[in-house]
Amino acid sequence: MKQKTILKSEIVNSIAKDYKEKHLYGRWITVTEIEKFVLKFTDSKKISTERIGKSEENRNIHQLTIGSGPIKILVWTQMHGNESTGTKAVIDLLNYLYLSQDQIATQILSKCTIKIIPILNPDGAEYYTRENAYKVDLNRDALDRKAIESQLLRRVLEEFSPDFCFNLHDQRTVFGVEGTKNPATISFLAPSEDVTRKVTPARKRTMNIIIAMNSLLQQIIPNHVGRYTDVFYPTATGDNFQKLGFSTILIESGHYKDDYQRERVREFTFISILQGIYHISLANKYEDFNEYFEIPNNKENFRDLLHIYSEKPNEAFQFDEVLEKPNVKFIPKQVFGDISELFFHKEIDFVR
Repeated sequence: MKQKTILKSEIVNSIAKDYKEKHLYGRWITVTEIEKFVLKFTDSKKISTERIGKSEENRNIHQLTIGSGPIKILVWTQMHGNESTGTKAVIDLLNYLYLSQDQIATQILSKCTIKIIPILNPDGAEYYTRENAYKVDLNRDALDRKAIESQLLRRVLEEFSPDFCFNLHDQRTVFGVEGTKNPATISFLAPSEDVTRKVTPARKRTMNIIIAMNSLLQQIIPNHVGRYTDVFYPTATGDNFQKLGFSTILIESGHYKDDYQRERVREFTFISILQGIYHISLANKYEDFNEYFEIPNNKENFRDLLHIYSEKPNEAFQFDEVLEKPNVKFIPKQVFGDISELFFHKEIDFVR
């Protein structure tokens, strides 16, 4: 990876903090909060805003467009309603690209046109559920397109015909980075196009961009980056978009120490997207891809909490996420079975 495309860690850390949208916080992020942000740009000449459709329960779905370059990038968030970290990150990204006049923002906006759909699944966001209002998992609806929201995303894809897509998700706290004792704070995936997992031209481009994002993150959160499984899912959005030739980068925002609100992870997600788009704006070719396979696998080897006892076996717990508006509560639920090979985000020692 040519170092000229890798941003400096101290610069992006500062940007991530300086342009964070203070009104967005926590895990329950709905279209109501997003519309407050959209309203700021109604008369903007730099960002165009558009209501591109309605959800199954008639909630608005918005699209924001920034940049005037020839490289077209499509970003969407919260196709799973309870996965909000990417939404916070893209709003921070829009703040930065709108307000900053530095070399990074100028380069991106001159080379790229970026369309962002923050909260594709506003009904799921409202209820803090993975599925939409009719219990459809939008990320398994790419072929049937039963859901209005799936139809809308496909329409935008076909009309815009992007060069690159960013598909933003959250992953559970159960994932760690293989070969370490660290949680998988950010995981990347270049989705497969078929069961053979062949490295196609679209996947090569995706892998090349992921290498750039990982190179920067290793300076900031070393050994906290994983590679999500590339098992082919025939009905998944990323797999099908990749198969159609649209290079699709999947980002899974995971856990970082003591960050259940995912405010630090929000920054790492922002940095990942910024680095990915900056690399796209500079790269002439996307040929290097082998380093992608050097990123360690995700491994399901974590649980949230361990109680340590002397007189009885230790007890493990995983948190259930329960919406109690306006907050998400984390309710411990005991995990049974062999826990000897697991790591834990927190341990409470009752022996001392």
